[in-house]
Amino acid sequence: MSTLSTLDTLLDGDRFWADVEALAQIGALSPKGIRRLTLDEHDNRARLWLVEQGRALGCKAYHDDLGNVFLRREGQDPSLAPLLIGSHLDSQPAAGIHDGALGVLAGLAVLRTLHEQGIEHRRSIDVVSWTNEEGARFAPGTSGSSWFAGRRDIETIRAGRDDEGTGFGEALDACLALLEARDVTLCPRPFVPHAFLELHIEQGPVLESLGVPVCAVNGIQGVNWYEVEVTGQANHAGTTPPDARRDAMLGAHAFIGELRKLTEGRDDDLRFTIGKFSLAPDSVNTIAERARFTIDMRHPDQAMLDALDSEFLALAERQWEGCEVSLKVTSQVAPVAFDNALLEVVEQSVRQYAPSAPTLVSGAFHDAIHIAHVCPTAMLFTPCRAGISHHPDEHVERADAEVAVRALAHAVEQLLMTRIDFHDTDH
Repeated sequence: MSTLSTLDTLLDGDRFWADVEALAQIGALSPKGIRRLTLDEHDNRARLWLVEQGRALGCKAYHDDLGNVFLRREGQDPSLAPLLIGSHLDSQPAAGIHDGALGVLAGLAVLRTLHEQGIEHRRSIDVVSWTNEEGARFAPGTSGSSWFAGRRDIETIRAGRDDEGTGFGEALDACLALLEARDVTLCPRPFVPHAFLELHIEQGPVLESLGVPVCAVNGIQGVNWYEVEVTGQANHAGTTPPDARRDAMLGAHAFIGELRKLTEGRDDDLRFTIGKFSLAPDSVNTIAERARFTIDMRHPDQAMLDALDSEFLALAERQWEGCEVSLKVTSQVAPVAFDNALLEVVEQSVRQYAPSAPTLVSGAFHDAIHIAHVCPTAMLFTPCRAGISHHPDEHVERADAEVAVRALAHAVEQLLMTRIDFHDTDH
């Protein structure tokens, strides 16, 4: 029987990478990439695949009311809160194979090492795959982790609909039926983990530029999501003179221009993105009556987000090119700073493999932003080529990924071997 102190060195890198390649076949696109939208056929198949892998390692598989899937390796003392590791398996419509999935598979690699080496531990370990982190099909994202953390209610989440009108609740019920058909146990209510660790690809070019394979993450910037509707008047494109037009397209263009003036050059940390845009009636010879678009705004300082939110709302009260504007807040997630004691454990583990690694703040939101309100939480990043993610060209070097998983395993080892005092964090 091996000792816990060798957990990171005993981890089988070949088997970890084989899992990466196997999971990438579920929802695979041609010539590369994946499409696993939340609660679709491929997302559900990925959950069942994860359940099968866990059971082969002697783990108990269970789920909760939001379809979050957990694999538990029991510890010697069931009275102790479990250590939680994981991320998500859903993707963007045309995505790379590592975003989210790498964090789940890293947890699976830790479970496999513990199982195959016969290592015993007092505290149980859970690997989780959270439901709907991306929000690509059902907005907003991080549904499973936000509900688990008590940040959103289940009725509101279930009431969401995708662009085709399918309800979140309807799709969720079908998923839960599949899990129950495979005898995946229902966990009736969320629990409080001992701590949560999430490994993710770094969504930016920083680590690659430094030649660093892994780093610790000390927090996540906040994000505000908006839906905007600009309403004008549909009319004939050929017969309506310019001064008689209420063109929603031009109104949206003018409004967006003012939003950009507010955000450009204001702060290097500010991120402003319009990700979806549509016109109605969407006819080549008809003036647009409605323009709809989304706004994604991010910053690590809540005061900055609040100030811009007020300015956005004030602009929406004006007319633009004769058109009315409706601006609706669909999600607001405050920035979080991770637990100092847990962050120190992760930083020490990272330094075993990357002594010069920086500690970064995450520009992208992750499930950890919600779990940090429940228990001590921290993250690790591994680089992706050119900082590209949310795209089939997303690429992670195998050597970097293996180093990152070993650093994660080293942190797990420290948490299981020592009694870490998390008293300085208010949860």
